[in-house]
Amino acid sequence: MKSIYILFVFVSSLFATDIKVKYVAEVIPKNMSVKTKKERFYHLLVPVVEKVHTDLMREYEGVVEDIKEQKNQHKISQLKIFYKAKTDSELLAALKPHPKSIVLAQAAIESSWGTSRFFKEAYNIFGMWSVNPNEPRIAAGEKRGGVRTIWLKKFDSIEESVRAYYKLMAKGKAFKEFRTLRVATDDPHELVKKLDKYSEIGEEYTKILSEMIRYNKLERYN
Repeated sequence: MKSIYILFVFVSSLFATDIKVKYVAEVIPKNMSVKTKKERFYHLLVPVVEKVHTDLMREYEGVVEDIKEQKNQHKISQLKIFYKAKTDSELLAALKPHPKSIVLAQAAIESSWGTSRFFKEAYNIFGMWSVNPNEPRIAAGEKRGGVRTIWLKKFDSIEESVRAYYKLMAKGKAFKEFRTLRVATDDPHELVKKLDKYSEIGEEYTKILSEMIRYNKLERYN
């Protein structure tokens, strides 16, 4: 009887170890190796990015079908208003989600592989600025030009952050060419060439993104 009890305790401990949360955004392990840092990043980001991408792709495909069959016209009109799209083509360009490899590459760069203070304290993965004093936000440590405080958006979860990022890419004026191109191709290396306005370093940023995707084999998530 005793041996059965010992076996039960042993198996239970193994099960408990298997189901515990391995990494969380709020805790950044000290002295992580590069391998561990990337493992933590993928553990936290990949499932969420896949979920959001699947949801957005489902919505996009539904709208494609509605436009083709001339159905749900009121819904289409409301979406055009929300995304400030004048035509069906512009609406589809706004709705189609781009490859997950680009999302993960930008997330890795902007959050330093999930180790930035903004990621830890605000779930801000993509360095998204805030200009609205009434929304949740967090101040950057450095001031722009030495005088102006830079504010970044504060989110309640990684998923909320990813969805806000996709919405930015769908509505931002700076990404109109990017949206148009992503309807025509899913090639991440071609698409990132249109993301020069995402960063102050411009074209250099697009090269870094492409190399990030290639070196880390991020296309395996597409």
